[in-house]
Amino acid sequence: MVYRAIGLMSGSSLDGLDIVFVTFEEIRGEWSFSVNNAETIEFTDVWRERLSQASQLNALDFVQLDNDFGRFIAKQINLFIEKNQLDHQIQMIASHGHTIFHDPEKFLTTQIGNAAQIAALTSTNVISNLRSLDVALGGQGAPIVPIGEKFLFNNYNCFLNLGGIANVSIHENENVEAFDICVANQALNYFAEQLGSTFDKDGHLAALGNVNTELLSELNNLAYYKQRAPKSLSNQYFKEEILALVDSFHLNPEDLLHTYSEHIAIQIVDALKSPSDNNQRQLFVTGGGAYNVFLIDRLKDLLSAHQIEVIIPDDKIVQYKEALIMAFLGILRWREENTVMANTGAQWPSIGGAVWIGQKY
Repeated sequence: MVYRAIGLMSGSSLDGLDIVFVTFEEIRGEWSFSVNNAETIEFTDVWRERLSQASQLNALDFVQLDNDFGRFIAKQINLFIEKNQLDHQIQMIASHGHTIFHDPEKFLTTQIGNAAQIAALTSTNVISNLRSLDVALGGQGAPIVPIGEKFLFNNYNCFLNLGGIANVSIHENENVEAFDICVANQALNYFAEQLGSTFDKDGHLAALGNVNTELLSELNNLAYYKQRAPKSLSNQYFKEEILALVDSFHLNPEDLLHTYSEHIAIQIVDALKSPSDNNQRQLFVTGGGAYNVFLIDRLKDLLSAHQIEVIIPDDKIVQYKEALIMAFLGILRWREENTVMANTGAQWPSIGGAVWIGQKY
């Protein structure tokens, strides 16, 4: 069976909207895929501001933002289809949306980007709300990519996504352990902005700084790291738990970038190391942080002691793996198959996602 779908991802780093058009084929339970077209629509300063301040809005303005963002997404999809001459080729769109609130302990997760607006303006069926059912079932609602890793990247069993928040998936036979590790690019981008850059290209700015061992120690002792998986972080965690601590040290941005990069590397190693590190393992790294040469080099140094090799795939997979898997989750939802594995702590693996029929019949 062949499916052609668009996947959408808007991550916590606020760098833009990822759009990917993928062809999937399933033959007797085995899946293959081809990335046909992919693009990142960089957010304007206005959209970055609106999204970053969304959690502070009153109810009416929040609903208006949800609608506006949905219409923005639909416009970008239509432009993407026109640019790549994809008319009548798209069977469905799977939209992750942009996470504003995420508090699984209160059975709550909210992603904006109204899917009814997307379906109406694209005249295409849309799958959305991919995390909600898992959270309602007592799960973390994150990470939700492991089922895509299982079927689409089955040559590997250890995955790291270095996005706004770093998360890991470790597949051992039919068991999967997956969780958010720490805030990553969300913090690094914030510190880079203090030097007039939207991000620290290749980690050059971090390389100019020095580690502040006291701050590093306090970061590594944050309570979240003592929690057992499954666990996940909200987009507000950086501002609520980390920023005040960092600001209290009054460091220059280069030292903050260097210190925080070291913190990320240490937390990743702690998440991956095993008491019996006696077999060579490969870590499949994607997300914007995979291009941070300074961070990746430090990570390689620390992981080598644990027999873990860092693998960075081609650019399309690095940049669009999560959007690609959103498209795949949309297909699984359409087929009424599980979209979430037993890695989130939910009562059972679920078939999650809301369906919006935008196709004209």
